[in-house]
Amino acid sequence: MHIVLHQPEIPANTGNIGRTCVATGTSLHLIEPLGFRLDEKSIKRAGMDYWQHLDVNRYINFEDFKKQHPGAKIWYATTKAKNVYTDVKYGPDDFIMFGKESAGIPEEILVENEDSCIRIPMLSEIRSLNLSNSVAVVLYEALRQQNFEQMQLQGQLHRLHW
Repeated sequence: MHIVLHQPEIPANTGNIGRTCVATGTSLHLIEPLGFRLDEKSIKRAGMDYWQHLDVNRYINFEDFKKQHPGAKIWYATTKAKNVYTDVKYGPDDFIMFGKESAGIPEEILVENEDSCIRIPMLSEIRSLNLSNSVAVVLYEALRQQNFEQMQLQGQLHRLHW
């Protein structure tokens, strides 16, 4: 799986998303401009000591991203979508794109890809969920559909036994 962040602004969110990507074996793709430098302490603190294990790729803009991934299946997460994120079928090589915290994915991109836009249902009183929470919700649904392939499905207690 691949997570794409289009112009992320908050380093702590990107750090948390990076940690989630490492935990799930997911690649992270960052489309510039970024609202922070990748060497900032806050992004590494949010990603903990996992950031060094992250498969992260950067792109100058969305056109650069599309050029480097021709024919890729991209799902666009937005509060403006008609499709609910649980109603689509994700493939193991799909990309799931999320927009920047203050504005989401540009509408010019959304209108060109209406059938691939997905949303997380929520009450109308709230504008959106936190970006890192949204990534986790959608990514884990995509991984669930693939039976969490190659992921640890059972945990162990440290001192006691089940």
